[in-house]
Amino acid sequence: MLPEVRGTLSANRSLAELTWLRVGGPADWLFQPADIEDLQAFLAALDPLVPVFPIGVGSNLIVRDGGIRAVVIRLGRGFNGIEIVGNRVTAGAAALDAHVARRAAEAGLDLTFLRTIPGSIGGAVRMNAGCYGSYVADHLIEAVAVSRAGKRVVLSPADLHLSYRHSELPAGYVFVSATFQAISANPADLVEKMEAQIAKRDASQPTRERSAGSTFRNPSGQSSTGRADDVHDLKAWKAIDAAGMRGARRGGAQMSEMHSNFLINTGSATAADLEGLGEEVRERVLQQSGIRLEWEIMRVGEPMPEPHDK
Repeated sequence: MLPEVRGTLSANRSLAELTWLRVGGPADWLFQPADIEDLQAFLAALDPLVPVFPIGVGSNLIVRDGGIRAVVIRLGRGFNGIEIVGNRVTAGAAALDAHVARRAAEAGLDLTFLRTIPGSIGGAVRMNAGCYGSYVADHLIEAVAVSRAGKRVVLSPADLHLSYRHSELPAGYVFVSATFQAISANPADLVEKMEAQIAKRDASQPTRERSAGSTFRNPSGQSSTGRADDVHDLKAWKAIDAAGMRGARRGGAQMSEMHSNFLINTGSATAADLEGLGEEVRERVLQQSGIRLEWEIMRVGEPMPEPHDK
């Protein structure tokens, strides 16, 4: 028995259509809270032994084919507001990164680095997302989360220990909003800057394919902060190319011919295909260059059970 909610609570809910890669099994339960009070009440009343797992728009996620044995929490309309006061932008965790960048630009504030980052603000903070030399860590003032016990908690960047593509958040916490500081600039200049970023991205990345962005983290030059002055000496795609894995396939999964650090679903991939190909790439790179690539895409859930022999 789960607590009563004002939002939507669905049993045995498929997660495949909720991820950009369009793979994965069901969650035991999917909870879409109406607002922060609904989320707080649900978590406070939920049996502490029941695990919860928050997801955003699934842009950096592989859900394994057996699904997730937990209550998956996905924020929606009640969490996508954007408020601008002075040089600060507060966005709900469900607000899309690109939308926040555009709204900030309209107000003459430079958060343009968010424009080409797929996903929502909650995921961007969780992963200390960055692009074109700027990271969430360069702009974040505070983030608000709801704890597993249902308490509203305000977290500073120091609390989150932001580093390269990483933050530290207690299990079961759910981001609900974040506040960023931005410098002022001419709105027209910011629009032009974002258009140039989009053109650059589309020319070098398979943006029309089913992918989850960069598959592996850059393997060197990673400082402890993940801030904008970091220098990444070696790119993951170069190591993948050197191992001869550009364009490699397994089932319906492929390492993109256009950008070899992008793992794509060509249309028929399973989660096992995608993760298996990624592990094959890691093994080949390790053998060829001694570099141990680390996943940037999060993989969660259980594999599909093996069929029993009759």
